[in-house]
Amino acid sequence: MAKLVNDGYYESLPFTSGGFNWTFKIYPNGNKKDAAAPGWVSVYVKIDNSFCVTNPQDVYAEIKFFLYNGVTRLYYTHQESEPVKFDDVKPEWGFGVDIFVTHRSKREVFSYDVNVTNPIYTWCLPNFSTLCHCSYTSHTFCSGDRNWVLKVYPNGDGCAKDKYLSLYLLSVDNEINYVKATLRVLNQTPCNNVVKPVEGWPKATCNNGWGFQEFIALADLKDPCKGFLVNDVLRVQVEITAFSKHTPLN
Repeated sequence: MAKLVNDGYYESLPFTSGGFNWTFKIYPNGNKKDAAAPGWVSVYVKIDNSFCVTNPQDVYAEIKFFLYNGVTRLYYTHQESEPVKFDDVKPEWGFGVDIFVTHRSKREVFSYDVNVTNPIYTWCLPNFSTLCHCSYTSHTFCSGDRNWVLKVYPNGDGCAKDKYLSLYLLSVDNEINYVKATLRVLNQTPCNNVVKPVEGWPKATCNNGWGFQEFIALADLKDPCKGFLVNDVLRVQVEITAFSKHTPLN
């Protein structure tokens, strides 16, 4: 996990408690933004605060973290002395620990593949200027023994419509994986490629996949001086560097 997420975080599968959905967030190398000391792991519990949009309210929860010592096979606990307030401004709460963290009543095993077979897939869309559909999906390709597709919105998706090209990586089998990959819009001059990394769980705002609504501005993409559309062909590419394998344990 430490190698996969580096200085980022791993977010668990959602679980339900008290009528709300929650996730664990684990920074295996510490949350630098929260001033975590070197050599520490940071853990947080995060509430799904989407309910705040339609039903604004504060949620107070009694939080207790269970920490498992694999040597002594004992659980240690950390509990806040007062109920913790969760809202749309501060949807998560946590602290730093220096031993492995697990959840007492619902667990998942995390592992990942980094030696991904066929990690790079390039897709060419000819006659880009005359494309008339809202979106286009590539042929299925296999990477890491799993099936994927790329999806392009030539004139943008959602709030990016008519301003940006949108680009997503999707799982054909709708598998829920923690994915680390790089998406690219290729330029005839490679050093001018537009390159954006993706990391995390699939998101509803990304067609239940990984990517960006605002990947490249249409003004730049269609500018003949920029070198993206050569002979009216758009070339997009993905490089999948790692993805998780998880097993929920109840």
